[in-house]
Order: sequence, then C-alpha cells, then structure tokens
Amino acid sequence: MSNANEKRQAGEAAIRYVEDGAIIGVGTGSTVAFFIDALADLKDRIQGAVSSSEQSTAHLKRLGIPVLDLNATGSLSLYIDGADECDPHKRLIKGGGAALTREKIVAEASDKFVCIIDSSKRVDLLGKFPLPIEVIPMARSLIGREIVKRGGNPVWRDGVVTDNGNWIIDVHGWQIADPVALENDLNQVPGVVAVGLFARRAADVVLVGDKVM
Repeated sequence: MSNANEKRQAGEAAIRYVEDGAIIGVGTGSTVAFFIDALADLKDRIQGAVSSSEQSTAHLKRLGIPVLDLNATGSLSLYIDGADECDPHKRLIKGGGAALTREKIVAEASDKFVCIIDSSKRVDLLGKFPLPIEVIPMARSLIGREIVKRGGNPVWRDGVVTDNGNWIIDVHGWQIADPVALENDLNQVPGVVAVGLFARRAADVVLVGDKVM
C-alpha cells in the first residue's frame, strides 16, 4: 500500500475518536490534512478546533470549521497529529514542518493524543530522521556548540522561520536510546524554545493507516 493511501486511512480512522461537542486539537502535515478534510463532515457536531499552525488554521477555516484560541478553551479532550518518526513506546520525533512548539503546547493541553502515521514512520530507535529544535535566533550558534558536545551534527534549516518568528536546527547523527532524558537535557539549554522529541508527553494512541499500533 502506498504511503498516501495509509496517510488517508489514518486521517479518516482518527475520526472515530472525535466526540460530539468536543473541541479538537489539530496538528500539522500531510496526514493531518486528510483528518481535517474528514473532520469537515462533523463540523456541525463539534465546537471547533485549536490549531497548531497557520497552515492548518487556513485549511480549517477554508472548510468552515471554527478555529478557537487555546487560552479561551482550557484543556482539550483530544489532539490529532502526525509524526516524522514513532518508536515502539509511542515516543515521537516531530517538527519536519517546523510547527513543533505549537504542536507541543496543544499536545500538553490535551487529555488524549492520537498520532496518525503511515508505516514508513515506524522505527525501533529514534534519530534517523534529523531531530528538529526550535531556537531563538541569537542563540543558534550557542545551541549548535552544545549539540556538538553531545555528539550531534547541527544543521541550520536556512531560510525557514517558524510561525513564532524563530529558527530551526536539525540534528543529524543521533541514535536516541533515552528520548526522555535527551528532551529534558536539551530543554535546559538557554535559547531552546522546543525540542522535537515528544517523549515525556508521548502519544496515547498511534494509528498506522487504519490500524492501532
């Protein structure tokens, strides 16, 4: 089965977790786009969505789904998002689309995080996909040096500015055996806004196509 078919299946299968009257946290990316398309059929049964990116906000609004402010909604019952990698413990690397900070905020605010992926995203060990880190621009070189000390190869994603006005460093060459420890360690480096490891707050459910992992 092609990745596109699996992505569509996963996006549509995630609809089963949507409850009437809910406010849905919505992530970013090609698989999530299929979920947003499917969510449009339920738009009269939900209050609306909290979006993790300008891209998803535009998609939701185009389909007539109300986009709400997380500060006004309080905690959410459900968050749907994709991933760039997923290990057997449902820990993730995210941030290929540079929306990791807002995705992390919405995931933290949600009772249940359903991650939707195709089978190419499954790995035994995180790190083959370069780990994105959102950084304050003036701290880019400082953080790069700290990454090198930890055995990583930092590459600035030149020309990319996040929705928050920051920059992205992609870290190559790490095999991440303890993603919770690495996430906590990197979060202490001044200038790091968010790390693309979703390990401390991993997914609760992972759909690979239409099947639960």
